Amino acid sequence: MEIWKRNLFVISFALFIVMSAMSMVMPFLPLFIQEELGVEDPHQVTAWAGIVFGANFLTAGLISPLWGNLADKYGRKIMILRSGYCMSVIIALTGLVGNVWHLLGLRLLNGTVGGIIPAGTALVASATPKEKVGWAQGVLQSCTVAGTIMGPLFGGLLADIIGYRLIFVITGVLVLLSTILVTVTVKENFTPPPAREQTSVREDARLIFSTRPLPALFLVTVMIQFALLSVNPVLPMYVKSLLGSPDRVAFYAGLVTAAMGVANVIASPQLGKLGDRFGSQKVLLFCLIASALIFIPQAMVTQVWQLVVLRFLLGMFIGGLLPSVNSLLRRATPTHMISRVYGFNNSFLAFGSMLGPTIGGLLAGYVSLKGVFLMTGLLLLINSGWVAYSLWRQPLPRDVSPM
Repeated sequence: MEIWKRNLFVISFALFIVMSAMSMVMPFLPLFIQEELGVEDPHQVTAWAGIVFGANFLTAGLISPLWGNLADKYGRKIMILRSGYCMSVIIALTGLVGNVWHLLGLRLLNGTVGGIIPAGTALVASATPKEKVGWAQGVLQSCTVAGTIMGPLFGGLLADIIGYRLIFVITGVLVLLSTILVTVTVKENFTPPPAREQTSVREDARLIFSTRPLPALFLVTVMIQFALLSVNPVLPMYVKSLLGSPDRVAFYAGLVTAAMGVANVIASPQLGKLGDRFGSQKVLLFCLIASALIFIPQAMVTQVWQLVVLRFLLGMFIGGLLPSVNSLLRRATPTHMISRVYGFNNSFLAFGSMLGPTIGGLLAGYVSLKGVFLMTGLLLLINSGWVAYSLWRQPLPRDVSPM
């Protein structure tokens, strides 16, 4: 097997394991705070759960450009290993926390040392033949999403058997094993850039944000993530309103989420191939418009099965969004800067992941549950207009040679 293909499959499998492990704790995080850390007031529990969940994204967004800078200087593989080994220790220690402040501190620290996904994305993008970049990014996206789907399922099952704290230890061990797999099997032919190309993070920012169309793609990333995650806080309540009773709300809410994830896994590689063949700009614009239009009828459904079908269709088109952005970033970036660009893009991804659920939950009280879906569709339509304006009128080159 060619080295770039082996790297792609190994990193994809490793990211599947990492995302499965990382998302295992999500189903019981509020319960862990309430039952193990002594926070009894329900309002404080939900508030702390939101803060703890967002803390990881906050520090990841702030520190990601630094790790991208170091990856371009010293190699992408070493950044994967740095992140994986550090995260495995921090996550395992989370099972020993004594109060919610300890938990918050470790989540902040975990975001600080993170970066395994952008480093893996950059390594694959830098080694993959440019005519295959879209497909490769689709495979990575499929495995990442598959991990986020399976993780909560495994976590929910294990929590009842072994308890909350031991799951953190198991999560740390899984991250450790996936990092060892990358250590042994992934090969990177990395040549350090000459001293004149080694810049500081501030110089990186000045160069990157003055290079078209990178700022436009960063904005697309944050708007995509913001729009898609803004409905997460209201989804269980919306499912409950459709059912008309509290019975089996968790099951149906999980089914709705899983339907979108499964469709994403199926569609991402195929949409990546279409991007390689017809242009990632076209796939990105089409998927944005289709996703926006599918959000509108979600506000009008009367049965849960209708919502499941629409979320499945949504997942198919969402599967073409971030892989298209990553493919466009690769085509617009010289090889020696690819990690820095993905590092900055990961910052915008993290900020969108943090702001989307927070603002969506707050707006639900003003625009209603159905209004959040309509607002999200409108945001995606605006995003598609921005893509058409900023990217469509200035086609990217088919290739960017290393500098």
